[in-house]
Amino acid sequence: MIEKFYPKLKVNKVQDVDLNMLKTKKIKGLILDIDNTLVPEHVAEADQNAVEWIERLKEAGFKACIVSNASEKRVIKFNENLKLYAIHKASKPGKKAFMKAARLMDTKIEETAVIGDQIFTDIYGGNRLNMFTILVNPIDQKEIFYVRVKRIAEKYILSKYKKFLLEQEK
Repeated sequence: MIEKFYPKLKVNKVQDVDLNMLKTKKIKGLILDIDNTLVPEHVAEADQNAVEWIERLKEAGFKACIVSNASEKRVIKFNENLKLYAIHKASKPGKKAFMKAARLMDTKIEETAVIGDQIFTDIYGGNRLNMFTILVNPIDQKEIFYVRVKRIAEKYILSKYKKFLLEQEK
């Protein structure tokens, strides 16, 4: 069942997510990863790109919640200007933080999307609850060792995912 690791959608970066398409799918809340999804891992605060995109989300009527495996200090610092709901030390891909995020945003599971750069945390975690999952390419190649190791397995899954998509088009 490798499909449980497949995202429902894959885009280059968060700014490429089609918000109108999400509305047609009745999505009302977005769970957002920080590191290598919104900003590079070594960037402490939300940069201009992240701030502007999150403002667009809010203007479009979406709710958002940061769900990160990072420390409380990291998440609080990052979220200072954004003022989003936020969950630190989320233990992704565990279900608990994803369900808590949906509760905080007051969205149903099926009205919630997960956006992240890692298959084994963000995508698998969201898929375990049947949330709409969106995989983005990592912003930066500089990553901690264990994430670089996971990227090897991700490449294999993404190769199968591409074949799966081609089969769906037939």
